[in-house]
Amino acid sequence: MKNRILITALFLFVSYSLSAQLIDPVKWSFKSVKTGDSTADVIFEAKIDMKWHLYSQFFDEGGPVRTSFTFNESDKFELLGKPSENPEPEEIMDEVFKIKVKYFSNKATFVQKIKVLSNEVFTVSGSIEYQVCQDDKCVYFNPDFTVKVEGATVASGLKETITTEAKAGIKDSVPAQIIHTDISETAGEVETGTNEKKSIWGFFFISFLLGLAGILTPCVFPMIPMTVSFFMQGQSSKINSILKALIFGISIVVLYTSVGLIVSLTSAGADFTTTLSSHWIPNLIFFVLFLMFAASFFGMFEIILPSGLANKADKQVDKGGFLASFFMAFTLVIVSFSCTGPIVGVLLVKAAAGDVLEPLIGMFAFGLAFALPFTILAIFPRMLKSLPKSGGWMNSVKVVLGFIILAFSLKFISNIDQAYHIGLLSRDVYLAIWIVLFALLGFYFLGKIKFSHDSDVPYVSVPRMIFAIISFTFALYLLPGMFGAELNSVSALIPPKSAQQFDLTKSQAVGYINQSTQPSSLCEAPKYGDILHLPHGLQGYFDYEQGMACAKKLNKPVLLDFKGHQCANCKEMETKVWSDPEVLKRLQNDFVIIALYVDDRTTLPENEWVTSSYDGKVKKTIGKKYADFQISKYNINSQPYYVLVDNNGEKLNEPKGHDLNIENFVKFLDEGIEKYKN
Repeated sequence: MKNRILITALFLFVSYSLSAQLIDPVKWSFKSVKTGDSTADVIFEAKIDMKWHLYSQFFDEGGPVRTSFTFNESDKFELLGKPSENPEPEEIMDEVFKIKVKYFSNKATFVQKIKVLSNEVFTVSGSIEYQVCQDDKCVYFNPDFTVKVEGATVASGLKETITTEAKAGIKDSVPAQIIHTDISETAGEVETGTNEKKSIWGFFFISFLLGLAGILTPCVFPMIPMTVSFFMQGQSSKINSILKALIFGISIVVLYTSVGLIVSLTSAGADFTTTLSSHWIPNLIFFVLFLMFAASFFGMFEIILPSGLANKADKQVDKGGFLASFFMAFTLVIVSFSCTGPIVGVLLVKAAAGDVLEPLIGMFAFGLAFALPFTILAIFPRMLKSLPKSGGWMNSVKVVLGFIILAFSLKFISNIDQAYHIGLLSRDVYLAIWIVLFALLGFYFLGKIKFSHDSDVPYVSVPRMIFAIISFTFALYLLPGMFGAELNSVSALIPPKSAQQFDLTKSQAVGYINQSTQPSSLCEAPKYGDILHLPHGLQGYFDYEQGMACAKKLNKPVLLDFKGHQCANCKEMETKVWSDPEVLKRLQNDFVIIALYVDDRTTLPENEWVTSSYDGKVKKTIGKKYADFQISKYNINSQPYYVLVDNNGEKLNEPKGHDLNIENFVKFLDEGIEKYKN
């Protein structure tokens, strides 16, 4: 009998230990590599367990936790730029957060370049913040690292040092949270590399279409017969004529691809991408450039290259021979620049903000599409008879492109607004401008608006009517977005929902509490209430001590809501369960809600820093403080996690996690209320 009791107790202990075991799906190793007398690389290598993925440093905010490195200040070294990462991460559209995210599978390497300022061996230390996910959960980590680096006087020889302190820093670290989320809807079903290939092919296709659009502009289309006649004059051999036409076409492709190659070689990889997406200087420059391109297409002025360049190229054409075909292509590219320049500029800006190969691929596709009609017609000149005549429709192509470029220019102002929290261009204002632009485009197709170079439109043709319908339909589709609708199909092109100022979907939602008509249920204004919020108009606190003090004053039980900004299941619970009128009534009237964000990065005042009883580290942010509180107090690190306590902090019943059954949650709340009263 005693043996049975002992075995049962041992089994329960092992089961409890296993259930409380913290997941660590990434194994890190660190090393330093001398790359010069006074430079070195600090290398972070991550081996990722199967079926898990580690998020990249470089994608837009508003989604999962991005990998980031924090380095402790030292007079021994100086950081050179930001960490680079290899291999190229996979990219997908996250259906939960409605943004594109990037992540690594199997392994990832991050390299931080440093300038060595010390002649002695020194250490580089800091912390890594990252999130790893698999099909049914995500884990958030924030471990410390320490790496030894040789001093500047040590001869460079690519000497590597893997430090035991670095490995220990990871081994002893504790994940601040496990965020359970339905990754199967997002990354789980995506094969490695598939989305990246789709993205590249999609960009190739868009660039190809823009190349064809360039053909239809008034600077280019009338040149087709003149160019083709060049290959038909004085040719003794059909083969010779075809060869010259092929050289001409290949030359166009090479010229445009060379521009893309220059941009690819001069971009700085992922760091360059981050700068383009967030820093105000490049975004403001691109905004002004797009305005200039749009104004040029509207006929305000022309963007042209120096005429002397075209004259010199034209002189080389007169010399004849195969080399003349190249200079004929060069002349065409220069002369057509006033129409194709804005298109190329837009394409290069888009490409530079993406993969390092995108400028090369984009310009190759553009040049290929641009060269194809000239080359085919030069080989088969009889096809010229089937071309439409030049006319006012060509200027209409330019104007339409001008409207589209003007709409996309707002994206750069939005980038600045989101990065610096200026509040200049909210989502509803952004959409209002788009609605006006596409409505004006619809009126343009109907001939109600006319620009300086436009011909009269005596009647509306069928194509114009179709394009007008498309424009007005798109404008009407955008209209609900001004009042808070999601607009999922264009979510990547417009500001996030969090930038919405006027949101009727919130105030009209089922179960929403209009606080303007309700008395305040709080004792005082909540700390951090300007940056943190509860759903459905509920009132509550975001600081444990402040919330507990109010609960004592009001003599109410407390709902501790452990949650995260990046927690998809938290959002799902609030959307599908908390919104129920019965749940909402109890939360509003019977509890003091204390929402404790475990991933918030807001730095606490120094007098509110806490030293963890779990790992002995000082917690300096809201997220770290309450992640540690959850682990230390309740020995769990998953979210959402709901705990009902009395106003002395004692549990009233068993805590609850993710459960979409409304009746179960109501029962959970009622049970807590009953035990509090008794």
